[in-house]
Amino acid sequence: MILLVFVVFFAGLGSASGQPSVTGVRIGTHPDSTRFVLDLSENIQVNVFTLADPYRVVIDMPALDWKAPDGGQGQAGETEGLVERYRFGLFQQGNARLVLDLRKPASVRQAFVLPPQGAYGYRFVLDLEATDRASFMKTVQVPPAAPSPRPPAAVQSAPHKRDDSRRTVAVDAGHGGVDPGTISGDGTYEKQVTLSVALELKRQLERTGRYNVIVTRQSDIFIPLGERVEIGRRAKADLFVSLHADAIADRNIRGGTVYTLSETASDKEAAALASKENKADIIAGVDLGKQSPEVTDILIDLMQRETMNYSIEFATLLIPNLERSVLMRTNSHRFAGFRVLKAPDVPSVLVEMGYLSNAEDTRYLKSEKGRREIAAAVAGAIDDYFQRHDSRLSSP
Repeated sequence: MILLVFVVFFAGLGSASGQPSVTGVRIGTHPDSTRFVLDLSENIQVNVFTLADPYRVVIDMPALDWKAPDGGQGQAGETEGLVERYRFGLFQQGNARLVLDLRKPASVRQAFVLPPQGAYGYRFVLDLEATDRASFMKTVQVPPAAPSPRPPAAVQSAPHKRDDSRRTVAVDAGHGGVDPGTISGDGTYEKQVTLSVALELKRQLERTGRYNVIVTRQSDIFIPLGERVEIGRRAKADLFVSLHADAIADRNIRGGTVYTLSETASDKEAAALASKENKADIIAGVDLGKQSPEVTDILIDLMQRETMNYSIEFATLLIPNLERSVLMRTNSHRFAGFRVLKAPDVPSVLVEMGYLSNAEDTRYLKSEKGRREIAAAVAGAIDDYFQRHDSRLSSP
């Protein structure tokens, strides 16, 4: 019997620390079935459901401390198994999410928690069986409600009053939570790099007293792409800056790039990068079919021409500022259809600060010096941009 949503719960005593934890992961494979096991410190409540295109099994659970050696980002490794890889992270406040990418359609035969026995503690067990697409699609269903509400994602240090003369800048730390972004060879997560630079940029901008700074996230939590755009719009941001540090196949290539929105990508690399970044919601196990059309498809052709021009203007000021401390790619201003740049009324840029696929870029991006210098370069360009606008407004 195929169940659409499994809810598994055992009322346990809990761990001494008060925080449940995952201590290990095991995957057992057979030609037509796969068993996925989590070793747990205590009993937990689990919701299991499936999503299609691509085929995924999503496991929602309370916020957990992932103590397994893989850090919650694992490759299954067994070519005959149904699970290709898995990702764990905070999905919203109080709610963690584990996403299993499937190699082919599979049905959830059973999901349950085993009590301690012998040398084993509590274990969450998920059994998968191979099936066909038609059967899989019948099982696709999202739980009616998340286990806990999402708190306000944007954080600002002070209320933005109507008579406040400060400019509002939205700083977007790419990826987060169950969506790690790129993972470097030495285990550096893109989501960690982007958050550290975003918070440093916020600190530097606020220190001037000229800016009201909104960050799309201030912790390791997942924020959908459409919500990132709406955070900037709700704040009536004068500028939106999204920070990233991706990867490229050639590990010898390094350097920064600044992207602005265009219906047509400037080159194949830009198109491939935008396609990858635009899949962040899928990576996190979000059912895009449940999103409103306004969130999933803000059409580029409806974007105000003036907003696009302002985005390009800021990019042309940002690149020379970055070049003073950051190695930049050839043709460092590029164009692509990134979803986070599609606010029709907020000038927006996406900054690829470097490549985590390159060892030198990774060292720089991880360093305190690198974080300070990148933030200072972006802050300097923001100053230049608004000074230019203020100058035009004051001209007769």
